[in-house]
Amino acid sequence: MPPLLHSRPPLSLPRRTLLARCGAGFGLLALDRLLAEEGPGAQTSTGGSPHFAPKAKRVIWLFINGGPSQVDTFDYKPELAKRDGEPLAGFDANTGFFAGSVGGLMKSPFAFRQHGESGAWVSEIFPRLAGHVDRMAFVKSCWTDSNNHAPALLRLNTGNTRVGSPCTGSWVTYGLGSENRDLPGFVVMVDTKGRGLPKGYAQNWSAGFLPGAFQGTGLDTAGPPIANLARRAAMTDHEQRAQFDLAARLNARHRDLTGTDSELEARIESYELAYRMQMTAPEALDLAAETRETLDLYGLDDPTCGHFARQCLTARRLVERGVRFVQIYSGGEENQQSWDGHADIRGNHAGFAAETDRPIAALLEDLDRRGLLDETLVVWGGEFGRLPIAQKGDQPGRDHNPHAFTMWLAGGGVKGGVTHGASDEFGFKAVENRVSVNDLHATILHLLGLDHTRLTHRFNGRDFRLTDVSGDVIRGIVA
Repeated sequence: MPPLLHSRPPLSLPRRTLLARCGAGFGLLALDRLLAEEGPGAQTSTGGSPHFAPKAKRVIWLFINGGPSQVDTFDYKPELAKRDGEPLAGFDANTGFFAGSVGGLMKSPFAFRQHGESGAWVSEIFPRLAGHVDRMAFVKSCWTDSNNHAPALLRLNTGNTRVGSPCTGSWVTYGLGSENRDLPGFVVMVDTKGRGLPKGYAQNWSAGFLPGAFQGTGLDTAGPPIANLARRAAMTDHEQRAQFDLAARLNARHRDLTGTDSELEARIESYELAYRMQMTAPEALDLAAETRETLDLYGLDDPTCGHFARQCLTARRLVERGVRFVQIYSGGEENQQSWDGHADIRGNHAGFAAETDRPIAALLEDLDRRGLLDETLVVWGGEFGRLPIAQKGDQPGRDHNPHAFTMWLAGGGVKGGVTHGASDEFGFKAVENRVSVNDLHATILHLLGLDHTRLTHRFNGRDFRLTDVSGDVIRGIVA
């Protein structure tokens, strides 16, 4: 580590150097702080503000981890019942992940009914969400380019199947900044039932080559929300403030000597944010402040869904206080510990639907009655879909399907009660108005008032963006 002080006396510094360090230096520190809080500033064309009038201010992304089956949730295919057990003509056994377990077409084990004025078909596993279909825009023609969880998760989160790229939440907070300087702009909550992180782990909410201040902040709703947030009981606020100030001065001096370091900048900002959060986070995360009616609406006391209910209610409290982007994962790492129903698709999907149906329906209702839904974009979906054929076994399941999957969006400028695109008669491939991951990202950014072609960051001599070199806004779902 370089010395903190120059070896020569300060009086021997050239006049311009002295002025730069003593005058502009403090101004640059203030500017850096503002850029960290308000977005990329002069680094991009956004200036920490939208490119045009936004329809949404913030996002809650409900990540249905593991790959939910479109044909067992929202993409009703009566042809599967008619052709149950028949082979799928021309099927490539390597489409999924287990080429040796390919069976015939398999009807859904769940009954479907139409709901709402839109007449949307919904599986019986979502009795409460079915009551909100007129708020949703279903995109039934999504496709991706990986049949493996980790790269597919990265693709949906970052637009890239390889590690190292910033995720959607990081791009959004980079482009728009924070609405609340005392809370993180981007928060992530993972499964709290001991199932582990999603495959790909924290790379799914990494800031990649963006400044580290824009990465997701992990929040645990099953124990202490943020590790080491509270200061030691013996330390006063004055003593802790003095420690932070000293660390900031030493870090700033080190930066002046060695040059800008994004990791160091992120560390400096994280200390300051942690200090401010000690005052604001406890109140924001105090679910006891909610009414009994609200707690019952989400199902916090229900042993089946209480853990996910706590996360959904926490998400509402966070966006209510200006957190820009919240992502919640349903399901963990291993196959049957997520929506990855390779075996017993009935038990797998019925179980996870029971954990999420009531809390998500409550979230939509709660946001709406508080006047927050119009400015909060809610996204539901996983990294890919599942095949319409059986994966053979004692209790048949479904293998991975990158060719077709369904997502829905609600609130935040979305046209409710509509369906965009379609898969074929079996739900195997997206065939009508196909939607790529880049298209989905372009649409999310558009609803937030960001032009995906203009939100860029220069890295290694090239301008990068979330959507790379493609992506079209899904105009049919924009209100």
